[in-house]
Amino acid sequence: MAMPLHAAEDRSIGIWRNPQNSVHVRSAPCGDSMCGTVVWANEKAKADARRGGTETLIGLELFRDFRKDKAGNWRGKVFVPDINKTFSGAIKVIDPNTLKGSGCLIGRVGCKSQTWTRIE
Repeated sequence: MAMPLHAAEDRSIGIWRNPQNSVHVRSAPCGDSMCGTVVWANEKAKADARRGGTETLIGLELFRDFRKDKAGNWRGKVFVPDINKTFSGAIKVIDPNTLKGSGCLIGRVGCKSQTWTRIE
């Protein structure tokens, strides 16, 4: 069962940058779940998204319907615009300024993870 989202006390809410600093995502409450929307992207990230079939990267929801599990980690869907596909994903808060995001194809095949850093 998903735990309720309380933005004021949740360290995962904020603006985060990916390891390459090519995309910045704002995580925020979306009803009773959490979502993450692109608020900035560099030209390479925008071009990669266009090649994948996504014309507009800014404003795109990359993290969708994330809900907390019993361990306090987030689970939901991650959209990857470069390849125009959605995967199951998880986000774990490492510390107040660090998140580890991971995602896999069906059956936990082709798993990848990234460390994201908070932007003040």
